[in-house]
Amino acid sequence: GKEALLAAGAPMSLAMVAPPLLISTLVQVANQPIIRASITIQNPEAPYDTVLGAMRGIRESRGLGALWHGTSAGILKTVPKYCVAVFIKDIMDRTLPRPAPGAPRSEARLRSAKKAVAAGVAGATITNPMDIVRNEMF
Repeated sequence: GKEALLAAGAPMSLAMVAPPLLISTLVQVANQPIIRASITIQNPEAPYDTVLGAMRGIRESRGLGALWHGTSAGILKTVPKYCVAVFIKDIMDRTLPRPAPGAPRSEARLRSAKKAVAAGVAGATITNPMDIVRNEMF
């Protein structure tokens, strides 16, 4: 994604943001009915025992579109999280020193863990308010 956009002459900012923006949006839209049904069956008063049963029940009682209730909040939470995570990972990749040739694999794993932790913390910190909004929608 990023490399192809850069090769096509896209600015670095677009090349860094567009792939995770597009992919995370599509994943959120595709997963929303399952998320909606999973949240529904967590309610002890829900008449459904399974995710599939909840999806059918939601569709029958509220219409097909109800399966995507909360998608906008999900996108506002998830998409920035992944974009920030990818951005921070790229920065950390350029910033952290690479293990020396022949160094133990543990050094590469530690470097990878540092990138993952920094990206995860940054993404979660920025999107926490949208987590709260999304949870309140159900």
